[in-house]
Amino acid sequence: MNHKFPTLVFLIFTTTFDTSHAKPKPPQIFPISFQFHQTLNSTKSWLQFNFKPSSQSLLAATLSFLAAAVSSAGGIGGGGLFIPILTIAAGLDLKTASSFSAFMVSGGSVANVGCHLLSRRPPLIDYDIALLSEPCMLLGVSAGVILNVVLPEWLITASFAVFLAFCTFKTCEAGVLFWSVESRRRINEDEGGDRKVALLLREEESGGEGGLGIPWGKVGMLILIWFSFFVLYLLRGNSSGQGIINIESCGKGYWLISSIQIPLALIFTTWILHFRKNAKITAATQEENGVGRRCSSSRKLFFPLMALLAGVLGGVFGIGGGMLISPLLLQIGIEPQATAATCSFMVFFSSIMSAMQYLLLGMEHVDGAIGYAAICFIASLVGLTIARRAVMKHGRASLIVFAVGMVMALSTVLITGFGAVDVWNDYTSGESMGFKKPC
Repeated sequence: MNHKFPTLVFLIFTTTFDTSHAKPKPPQIFPISFQFHQTLNSTKSWLQFNFKPSSQSLLAATLSFLAAAVSSAGGIGGGGLFIPILTIAAGLDLKTASSFSAFMVSGGSVANVGCHLLSRRPPLIDYDIALLSEPCMLLGVSAGVILNVVLPEWLITASFAVFLAFCTFKTCEAGVLFWSVESRRRINEDEGGDRKVALLLREEESGGEGGLGIPWGKVGMLILIWFSFFVLYLLRGNSSGQGIINIESCGKGYWLISSIQIPLALIFTTWILHFRKNAKITAATQEENGVGRRCSSSRKLFFPLMALLAGVLGGVFGIGGGMLISPLLLQIGIEPQATAATCSFMVFFSSIMSAMQYLLLGMEHVDGAIGYAAICFIASLVGLTIARRAVMKHGRASLIVFAVGMVMALSTVLITGFGAVDVWNDYTSGESMGFKKPC
């Protein structure tokens, strides 16, 4: 069994498509029926991987495996590491690297969420937080993407460096705090007792859950929210009017459909708050040591606002929301294990949405993206297994917090450095350094 796993990983590495210097091809508009048949025909080619491994692709695959394993331990997507790896190691252009990153984050989040849902341990995912956050997070991503076009590159890079450096500092500070709390707890424990990390303190859900403790009603609402925004994305297309319907490029129809997302997010959030009025947002607490804070009903509005901010910043910076949501959840006292599980669950919906948009807009080299996604899927399983064993062995959930801090620190250095080079190249080539029009 031990010799089969490295062989499987090596086969995935070698089947990853060599996409060096690949450039996305502008999609074309076809009738819906033609697009459907074209999609069916192109699906066959996705499974025909090109066996052309190169030193660049193997290096990028290895680094992506390590990045996905570490990111999965913290429940964040890892896009802040994937994009620099693909651009520097694999030689991809930024747009192609961004599309590949969406698939890679999706692969890792599928493994992460699957492990949490199928686990026989006490449930860690806080579905209430995910449900309250998802509508505003999807709205924020759309707004952030528009701001990404409008804002100058130097402002985006500077804002990213400052914000992510601050989040990294706060995350490491939370890690040190959790570590000291766990040290005191271990001293006060009986020597013969089990040293298990406190998990979520949550009320038992009485109805609508299966044998695995999955609240199918809440999951169904999340799917409905995701599908509603996805339909709007299908109708709107991109700023060039490329979608399933013909609309004027960045015209009134485009902005009308885009603006519908605002009342849609408000309606979903109000609906959720109304029907969850008598239910408390359960969260990981540490009441026995005085650090944790239980989320009251008055704090329910914090989660939509947090998700909106994370979505906007994620859209502006081109990274997933998990890296931005995780520090905020830790700051309000959510346990590290619960933070990781809830973040990975939220990233699952946003990353799948992003990957689907790339597919529908005529993305090339899907076989390469699927190869990298498979690598991240396996790496996430490995990383999550190692993280769980480390937490149970040492009794320190703060290890998860430090893993998140490490990923965020590396992302800050890599993306800031890469962005600074881009800004300098724009400046020396005479490119405009001011604000731009959204279309």
